[in-house]
Amino acid sequence: MEHVTARPARARKAGRAPDWRDRLRDNETRVWEHIRDLGEQRRHHLSDRATYFLDDEIHWLAELPAQSIHAIVTDPPYGMLEYEDKDHKKLRAGRGGVWRIPPSFDGAKRNPLPRFTVMTNEDTARLYSFFNAAAFGALRALVPGGHVFVASNPLMSSMTFHAFQEAGFEKRGEIIRLVQTLRGGYKPKGSEAEFPEVSSMPRSCWEPWGMFRKPFEGTLADNLREWGTGGLRRVSDDEPMKDVIVCSPTRGREKEIAPHPSLKPQRFLRQVVRASLPLGIGIVHDPFAGSGSTLAAAEAVGYRCIGSDRDAQYLEMGRKAFRELSTLPAGA
Repeated sequence: MEHVTARPARARKAGRAPDWRDRLRDNETRVWEHIRDLGEQRRHHLSDRATYFLDDEIHWLAELPAQSIHAIVTDPPYGMLEYEDKDHKKLRAGRGGVWRIPPSFDGAKRNPLPRFTVMTNEDTARLYSFFNAAAFGALRALVPGGHVFVASNPLMSSMTFHAFQEAGFEKRGEIIRLVQTLRGGYKPKGSEAEFPEVSSMPRSCWEPWGMFRKPFEGTLADNLREWGTGGLRRVSDDEPMKDVIVCSPTRGREKEIAPHPSLKPQRFLRQVVRASLPLGIGIVHDPFAGSGSTLAAAEAVGYRCIGSDRDAQYLEMGRKAFRELSTLPAGA
């Protein structure tokens, strides 16, 4: 999408020289008004700042005008198998397929988990191609200096992250979410009694989020003035964003509001979403929107956000959950 450099309307009305921040805000408003009504896809305008589309992520990224969004924050499917129709139906039925349905533990019902260890070399190659295609779409849709924050897991992150680097993104580090779950530490299946001292893998205590940036020319200051991107928004003038965030699993009321199998907590997402726009100006996108939790986090911090997902049930879940998720207390 053409980047406007003419004098912003608010500066003209004030009779003063244009300010680059005014120009960025005017561009944001102009692009927002265009893309939230783009195409014929089913959608929900969740608020003045949030719109959720029903569309395949690769197709929707291709539909977005070039250089129209400023950041991507997303939690994609960690594998493709578990979200294919046949296995998704088994997940919703509560049994079978690639999803492992754990037993209750101390009266607590645990979330289904995909079995990454059942993936073949062909599955892994297909997954890499999928993420590579998503990364190319993101690179085209983002403005120069726009960041991508993409969730992964210790088993799949090296492959997923390499797909973004191969597409042309600069890796800028990782955000590590310290979260101790009941995952991992499993004993040999069917031989637990014979090998009580053996775990098949470590118990997971962390979640990696890859952080990537679209390349830009010139200095960071130049790019901030031209596009409003390239850096991260600080927690305060005296405190930068840190690359380790301690955040427990999503529980309680939040899971009742949005019962998605991989729902990320608002107390974590709001920190990442806020950091993604260094000046607080621009549009955030989640191409794997699921329950709409990224949209809700953007609403909570005052950002505009576009979400898309190909699953109609998740679209409806997001529509119903959006208001309550976005208004949850920050420490809930």
